[in-house]
Amino acid sequence: MHSIIPLFLMTFLAISNTASSQVPNVELWPDKIPGRVENGTYPDEVSDSGDNWMKTRFVTRPRLDCYPADPANYTGTAVIICPGGGYGVLAVGHEGEQLARWFNTLGISAFVLKYRLPHDAIMADKSIGPLQDAQEAVRLLRRRAKEWKIDPRKIGIMGFSAGGHLASTASTHYHEKVYEPADSTSARPDFSLLIYPVISMNAAITHMGSRENLLGKNPSEEQVKRFSNELQVNGQTPPAFLVHSIDDGAVPVQNSIAYALALDEAGVPCELHIYQQGGHGYGMGRSNHTESSWPEACRKWLNANGFGTSTF
Repeated sequence: MHSIIPLFLMTFLAISNTASSQVPNVELWPDKIPGRVENGTYPDEVSDSGDNWMKTRFVTRPRLDCYPADPANYTGTAVIICPGGGYGVLAVGHEGEQLARWFNTLGISAFVLKYRLPHDAIMADKSIGPLQDAQEAVRLLRRRAKEWKIDPRKIGIMGFSAGGHLASTASTHYHEKVYEPADSTSARPDFSLLIYPVISMNAAITHMGSRENLLGKNPSEEQVKRFSNELQVNGQTPPAFLVHSIDDGAVPVQNSIAYALALDEAGVPCELHIYQQGGHGYGMGRSNHTESSWPEACRKWLNANGFGTSTF
């Protein structure tokens, strides 16, 4: 264990002691944001903390809210969390902060990604805006791995609902050059955690609100195929842990099933949990039903795959 606490962690501890609701954040693009369209009439970012969702809208400057693990139990693993919200809002509370603090109890550092929500008013190509942010988030963690006590081989990405689409897109399109990176740092996540995710843009099983927000009302067949991530899996796709409820009325369970079958076909390790109840949008769980047990299953999966054990 290193005796010198990084400046990043000292900042986190200082802020936590004065206001537990505040956490340090790091801008993904401190200089030029790729594909940005200047628009002085676009609303400023707003957050609604009136309920547990803590919804955020109108993100124009993407960033990571940073939750470093306690130095006493560092594992070296880090997870980038992509909240859901149909590519229209970000549910940064129960699909962001709550998960980050839970990961910290496991010795895992967590980073809630406040990614740009696709919109023609602020993006030259809204279909790749969120992916640009996700790729850069992975690269940023790798670049600063030593500083932040992260093993660069143990960087995962997690997503809920539409955030699950972004996480699976980052897992299957990490090689795609959607902006000019500053260096050759890999954007490939080492694993993905997909919770009631949108996977496909196929009209038969997708969440149409997410599809329309990302691709527009009338996407081409090529665009639908490109962002149907069950069709983009290959042998280099990262291993995945998936959760879905069979009674999900917003995102059909077929999304997770299709992705898991594609991973299996490609020889990529995966684990899929399908629960009897739960519906959609439950985060870590909100009832005494079995869907609330998925965090423990996830913990065991991380341990079984070498992401829950210390490298420090």
